[in-house]
Amino acid sequence: MTKLNVVAFIFARGGSKGVPGKNIKPLAGKPLIAHTIETAKKSPYIERVIISTDDEEIAEVAQLYGGEVPFMRPGELAGDKSSEWLAWRHALEFMEKQSGEQIDLFVSVPTTSPLRQVEDINACIERYLQGDVDVVISITPAQRNPYFNMVTLSENGLANIAIKADSIVSNRQEAPDMYDITTVCYAVNPILIKEQDALFAGKVGTVQVPQERSLDIDTEYDFRVAEALLAHD
Repeated sequence: MTKLNVVAFIFARGGSKGVPGKNIKPLAGKPLIAHTIETAKKSPYIERVIISTDDEEIAEVAQLYGGEVPFMRPGELAGDKSSEWLAWRHALEFMEKQSGEQIDLFVSVPTTSPLRQVEDINACIERYLQGDVDVVISITPAQRNPYFNMVTLSENGLANIAIKADSIVSNRQEAPDMYDITTVCYAVNPILIKEQDALFAGKVGTVQVPQERSLDIDTEYDFRVAEALLAHD
């Protein structure tokens, strides 16, 4: 059986506003991006770890920890409101068209989930390889539930439950199960990225990740939480 060419991509732009310099900010003694590079490189499925960035410093740091930077991301794909999907497509097309590499499975592993384990990445790839989905996303049980303890506000400021159930939901256990999409791992058919415009345009499978490994770093507070969790590993 021919081995599939599975390539991991890390998308790390330089203009983070929530935490300036987030992608190379030190966490537990190494830059944030290093945690993701090192974990991805442990997977037996992954052939290469490619970094897509618009920032020279991020590129240099990534290479120090074993990431490859065969191109720089165009500025129009690296703004606050730029489409991540289009950044995915740009990276895929560069690798396939300009480098001549045929990619069988595109794996995105964002820098913001440094607590992921290699088994989480492997599980997403293995779920994809079962053959009945176009995408595999990582999920974790949601801490809030729109059927029970999430609300919307009307124009006059009154609260309403976000989603009304067919019957009264008096406790969390009676509400339908809800899950958060994590940034631990996305395993995607390259054809979907090239031919569609959104993740959920395809059949989406899932892999459940424990809450403690699904922390998504977006603020200084998240960094402090991650430091505390890594200190107890």
